[in-house]
Amino acid sequence: MNQDYIIPNEWSIIEEGFDATRVKSSESLFSIGNGAMGQRANFEETYSGSTFQGSYIAGVYYPDKTRVGWWKNGYPEYFAKVLNAPNWIGINVFVNDEALDLNTCKKVEDFRRELNMQEGWLSRSFKATLPNNIEVKVETKRFLSLDLDALGAIQYSVTPVSSGAKITFQPYLDSGIHNEDSNWDDQFWNTLKVAQDGEQAFIEAHTMKTYFHTCTFMQSEVFINSEKQAIQPEVKQLENKISFSYSANVKENETFTIHKFGGYTVDRNHEIDELVTAAKNVLKEGISHGFNALLEQQKQAWAKIWEMADITIDGDVKAQQGIRFNILQLNHTYLGKDARLNIGPKGFTGEKYGGSTYWDTEAYCIPFYMATKDQQVARNLLTYRYNQLDRAIENAEKLGFSNGAALYPMVTMNGEECHNEWEITFEEIHRNGAIAFAIYNYHRYTNDYSYIPEKGLEVLIGIARFWHQRVNFSTAKNKYVMLGVTGPNEYENNINNNWYTNYIAKWCIDYALENIEKVKTEYASDYERIMSKVSLSEDEMQSMKKVADNMYFPYSEEHNVFLQQDGFLDKELISVADLDPSQRPINQKWSWDRILRSPYIKQADTLQGFYFFEDHFSQEELERHFDFYEPFTVHESSLSPCVHSIQAAKLGRMEQAYTFYLRTSRLDLDDYNKEVEEGLHITSMAGTWMSIVEGFGGMRVKNDTLSFEPRIPEQWDGYSFKVNFRGQIVKVKVSHSETQFELEGNNDLEILVNNNKVTVKPHSLVTI
Repeated sequence: MNQDYIIPNEWSIIEEGFDATRVKSSESLFSIGNGAMGQRANFEETYSGSTFQGSYIAGVYYPDKTRVGWWKNGYPEYFAKVLNAPNWIGINVFVNDEALDLNTCKKVEDFRRELNMQEGWLSRSFKATLPNNIEVKVETKRFLSLDLDALGAIQYSVTPVSSGAKITFQPYLDSGIHNEDSNWDDQFWNTLKVAQDGEQAFIEAHTMKTYFHTCTFMQSEVFINSEKQAIQPEVKQLENKISFSYSANVKENETFTIHKFGGYTVDRNHEIDELVTAAKNVLKEGISHGFNALLEQQKQAWAKIWEMADITIDGDVKAQQGIRFNILQLNHTYLGKDARLNIGPKGFTGEKYGGSTYWDTEAYCIPFYMATKDQQVARNLLTYRYNQLDRAIENAEKLGFSNGAALYPMVTMNGEECHNEWEITFEEIHRNGAIAFAIYNYHRYTNDYSYIPEKGLEVLIGIARFWHQRVNFSTAKNKYVMLGVTGPNEYENNINNNWYTNYIAKWCIDYALENIEKVKTEYASDYERIMSKVSLSEDEMQSMKKVADNMYFPYSEEHNVFLQQDGFLDKELISVADLDPSQRPINQKWSWDRILRSPYIKQADTLQGFYFFEDHFSQEELERHFDFYEPFTVHESSLSPCVHSIQAAKLGRMEQAYTFYLRTSRLDLDDYNKEVEEGLHITSMAGTWMSIVEGFGGMRVKNDTLSFEPRIPEQWDGYSFKVNFRGQIVKVKVSHSETQFELEGNNDLEILVNNNKVTVKPHSLVTI
């Protein structure tokens, strides 16, 4: 743990006291979003100190030209940058014509910032003494509407407390912004038009190269002591900025308040020439409701989300705060309303990594969305990949593969690979396996097989063809091998026979062939359509089967474990416990060369395979592999601790499981990896949910039956969660003495509890 200033609270993220060194971290931690847009928790007023300004629109990106020292054939031509969008939240504040700026104030007292997770709003309050010696009290609150997802609202109040003062609010729009993350310092936005219509303002702009058209808009109202004021604003219009100035002489202890409504309309949802009209309609609806009514709607919308998604933890406030923070940020990022969108690793909290889609979605996020929302949301995420199958085939063709082989990208916005590290782009091909596993996982959980004949089988065939072509036959081993790969553990590059990659490749081929046969037998018309499209021959399928049946898996007879890859035992096997703590994290202290020669594992690699395919292995095998690999794992990937937490719980090692849970749930809140100012780790937050539901709750689907093996950390008095399983909601409540199950549905549900059959009837309580 590297920071400890967030105050423990079950329903809020709270910071007290202003500290300029924490500003960037807090901008990440207090970020807000509504699935369509989001923003870091930048101050509305001017701040001249160190800050990372960021507002983002879902699905909008810029193809920043790849910058590498030595070009290699097959490199993607660009890196998709999540774009800092035109700024609508800004409100310059002047007190007797002196700018309010916390970086230049003589004194800042009673500073408090709160992200209310239960109700979905962000607030700040403080007292400040300006350079002109005027003392003011400031209170702000803002949110991004879930119901009107093009709209955000801000309430900003200033109260002079030492004497009366002239207060000026200057709300503005600004498209002259830049990205924190840029390869060539290109201009990402082209401002087309800055316009005013009464007290409404608009900036129309488009992204360079990709030509996403947007309209950024605002309208404001001002009040003194809650009484609306008819103040004619002074308008200032520049090439890429427009501001309105509202001034009032405010008496001591009177409060001057502005309600600012703003947001974006985008050409994903509207015709380009209708963006301003659409913005006017959004503003009209927002103004007609007013800030307070919109806030009430926001509270109700979040109450509905929490009704299904909440996990309660009794007796451990930090653990409770951690899981709710993770659930909140997942819903800030993606709500499942738009099948064209996906879940970026930083969401709307930063620009690192770029792209909107990684294998994280399939490996970690789909289970969360399947269980906490309607299954259609998970199906939309699968359809997102189906719609990009042609691009996956093109990606494989660029690397020399043929005949419909598909390589899904490591990083993408539109299906095209846009990650420019060779050891990732060319070698971290295990991502293909996660795409296929998500299809299997969706069917296993929802029992909706229809997706496979309609869309999924084409994806499975493309992936199987890739693995079939990617292997080599080794005459020395008399097996098929996989050379030059990078597994989930990115602290090993360009290695041979990564066990996880080989294992999931074999499984993908077997699973594709199994479903080809099932579709052929049970969905004849779909089978004919698909086979005529993909031209898959019997000989090719037989050749695929031969590869799957003869895949090589490195194994150590001495340690009785599968080896992470060839040559792993050639390393100097010094455990993490024997590392000098001053050398951590090693990715910030060591050269890449030293990391690659070390035995240290960035994230679960072999154990990732044991997580996906738990039912392929015995408990004893899991224990052996866990005991062998965990001591070498530094968990410097956000995706690592959750898998270890789940497996430690499975092994009954509850103290270890609890420690890993805290690490994943408070990874950002406590800044374990010393990088939170760059943004939050959104996709790994789904792993936090898995740590409780699949780890402590022991939830699985076994033989088509929902199964639980509940456990509880000794630090907790109890915990509860809900899952939407095949259209019925199961509530699980666990304490040290018993586990209770309730069913919200219409039909009896047979479940397994510690491998014993239990029938739960609708709206009844079963206690075990």
